Amino acid sequence: MKILVFSDIHSDLRALERLLEIEADYYFAAGDMVNWARGLDAAGQVLAKRAGHMYVIPGNHESENDVENLCSRYSLHNFHGKSLWVDGFHIGGLGYSNPTPFDTPGEYSESEMAARLAEFNGKAPLIMICHCPPKNTLLDRAGKDRHFGSSSVLEFIQREKPVYFFCGHIHEAEGVSDIIGETPGVNVGKRGFLLDFDKIRQESPQ
Repeated sequence: MKILVFSDIHSDLRALERLLEIEADYYFAAGDMVNWARGLDAAGQVLAKRAGHMYVIPGNHESENDVENLCSRYSLHNFHGKSLWVDGFHIGGLGYSNPTPFDTPGEYSESEMAARLAEFNGKAPLIMICHCPPKNTLLDRAGKDRHFGSSSVLEFIQREKPVYFFCGHIHEAEGVSDIIGETPGVNVGKRGFLLDFDKIRQESPQ
């Protein structure tokens, strides 16, 4: 069983097409397929090539309604705030970011982020996919002493100890890995990350 997780395409449809050429059992689009919700239909037409296996959460550039409408039009799965049981693992998805200076469509306060994440409490073993990275980690580092992630996401990971965590949002950290407590994490960006469940079992048997 393999899942492909990617984010922050920002209307780079060639990059999206390359990602969808990768063979996986499930595909997870972790937000910001476009800029300011413009051009979602063009992205949807590409995502639809894997319709039925494509799960989408909003980034900070899309609202919940934007993603709901996109998924309805192109027969994709709206995965915002939802979970899936796959091959012995829970996979959870939560979009949006903590507040930004730009007042983008998909932002939560830290208290609302924490409340939304609490819906995944106790799900184990858990693979968690968020748009927003945990604060003060390599995954949210935008430069020297510049961290823009969520403290609520960090607290959730430290408390619930997912077996893997994936995010996007901070472009400067694309492709970066880190260990948060006991949890391996990756800022997938538009490079994407292909996770083989056999590898998880070898590294952390359940």
